[in-house]
This record gives sequence, structure tokens and C-alpha cells, in this order.
Amino acid sequence: MAALQPGRLGSPGLQLRDDPRLDPRLIPALAMFELDVDPPESPVDGDSPVEAILEFAGVSEEGFNQLGMVTTGETPPPDGVARSTKTIKGVDDNDISLYIHRPEGDTGPLPCVVHTHGGGMVILEASNPAYNRWRDELAATGLIVIGVEFRNGGGVLGPHPFPAGLNDCASAAQWAIDNAEALGASKVIMSGESGGGNLSIATALKANQDGWVDGIAGVYAQCPYISNAYHEYPKELGSLTENDNYFLDVGRQMAALAAIYDTEENGPSRNPLAWPHYAEVDELRGLPPHVISVNELDPLRDEGLAYYRKLLAAGVPAVGRMVMGTTHAADCIFLDAIPDVYRATIGDIKRFADLV
Repeated sequence: MAALQPGRLGSPGLQLRDDPRLDPRLIPALAMFELDVDPPESPVDGDSPVEAILEFAGVSEEGFNQLGMVTTGETPPPDGVARSTKTIKGVDDNDISLYIHRPEGDTGPLPCVVHTHGGGMVILEASNPAYNRWRDELAATGLIVIGVEFRNGGGVLGPHPFPAGLNDCASAAQWAIDNAEALGASKVIMSGESGGGNLSIATALKANQDGWVDGIAGVYAQCPYISNAYHEYPKELGSLTENDNYFLDVGRQMAALAAIYDTEENGPSRNPLAWPHYAEVDELRGLPPHVISVNELDPLRDEGLAYYRKLLAAGVPAVGRMVMGTTHAADCIFLDAIPDVYRATIGDIKRFADLV
């Protein structure tokens, strides 16, 4: 008898809390937001009017902001981190706030991580408590960390569709490279999760196209949201079906957010700067070393793995990493529930930054 396929490939009605692969410590944390079971059906999808999707994005942003505050609130913050804010001009002549975290009293030079936050390139803010905490935790290991307040496709920092957010992230990376000596930075690394994973990868692709990629020492992308195949469920990205409605609703929620980020009139685009999954192997040659980290129970898992394999085919030094038993971005959200998993990812980013 053939083995039962995992998740919803083998049992279409399986609830997340009943999936035997899930780290059981996550069940009560997810249940606080009723994310341990199928969420209510999203009121919008990729074909909904833009105004309706933007309204949905605003509501979603409020919910995710609350999630980030609750899931890290019980663990004491690290000591010895200094914070400052710098405002720079972007390539579109807009102001970009940079939130800079570093060890107090450091004498440098230290690796510098330019962090691009999650939210599907459409919602959330670098200034929110969960991302402040993430940067503090990274800085406490001996890193300079810069959070980029980029323009979003929706929410309170929107609506600014592609390429606005990417332009802001590229501007921040170029600023860090150009000001490395004043920052006390030995090198510059791009890193982000989910939509921020997209932007960290896309910044390197843009830098490669524009001739300044040598300033980026490496890219550490977590659970990258990079395929825009959320209306299709292609077989080669089986995790979109296997883990659908596990924390993320693919066919409606993800497709809707994608529609207000990439506003191509003729349907979902395959521009690799918007959706790096579609980059050709030749476009990846010359990129710096990458880590592509994915979550076992994430709908987006397989697009990250596909990009990792494409990097290898292009001759780019790359490491693939799977965080077992976890949902989308759980290793950078659920500090209180799975502190060992959260800190393992923090430590892996630190090791990567030291070694590249």
C-alpha cells in the first residue's frame, strides 16, 4: 500500500492542529488566533476589485500586528542593544526611515544585515514591536541590523505597488554599502522573511542587473513569497496544495495580496524582480552566496526550494534549510512558544553573516 501523502495532499480536510508533523508547542499559540484550524474564507481573491483588496489588506495588517505583539511578549528582551533612526532619500526622491540596531559599545567592524520585513510586500511596518524585537535579537549576537521602512502595496504605508518597495530596499542596501565605514560595517547582507524574503532576493537580482551586486556579501531569505502562482496551484509547487490554509490561505488571501503588489493589467506577471521564482538561470549567475530557509508546513515551501535549486544550477553558492514542524515564518514569529527554534534561526543568520 502506498504511503499516505502529507498534509492536504493525503487528507484534503486535515486541520493544522491535527497534522502529525506540527510541533505541538505551536498548537496553543496558533489557537489564540484561531489559526490552528481553517481560517474563515477570505472575502477577496486575486480577481476582486482593488478597493476591496486594499480594505482587506488594512484589516489583515491590524490582525498581524496584534499577532506579533502577543507571540513575543513573555520572553525578556536582550540587553545591550543600542537603537537609532536614520532618514535617507530613495531613488524615487522619497524619504525612507532606517531603524539601526547594534550592540552597545561595539568597536566594530561588524557584519551589517539589511532586514526587509514580511507582509507580502503589501502590509506591516518595520517599526512594529515584533520586528524591533527581531532586530534586537540579531544585534545582540554581534551584528549591525538595519530595518527598512519601505513603501507597501497596501496598509498604512500604501498603496504603492511594485516597484516602489523594491526601490526602497535597494536604496537602503546601497546606502549601507556606501556608508559601511561610518556604520562600522565589515560587509552588507540582505535578509528577510516571506514578502521580505522576496525583497531581499529581488534586491540582489536588481543589484546584479544594475552592476553593484559586489557590495552585497550574501542573502539569507526565509520562507520567500516569490511565485505569484497562488491562483494556479501548479503541481511542481505541491506545498501550495499540501499546506493550503495552514496559517496562509493560498487561493484567496495570497492571490489577493499579490494582485495589489503587482498590478500588471494583463494578469499576473512573471517579472523576476517582482517574482524571483521566474528568474532564468543566466540571470542568477554572479549572485553572492544565499541561504534559502523554508518551513515544513508552509504553503510557500516549494517555491523557496525551487529557487534554491535554480541558484545551484547557476553556480551560486547556496544552502537550503528546512525548519521542521513549523508553519510559515514560525521561527521568527513564535518566540514564546518555540524559543529554541527561533534562536536557532537567529544563530544561523549570525553564522552566515560571519562566514560569507
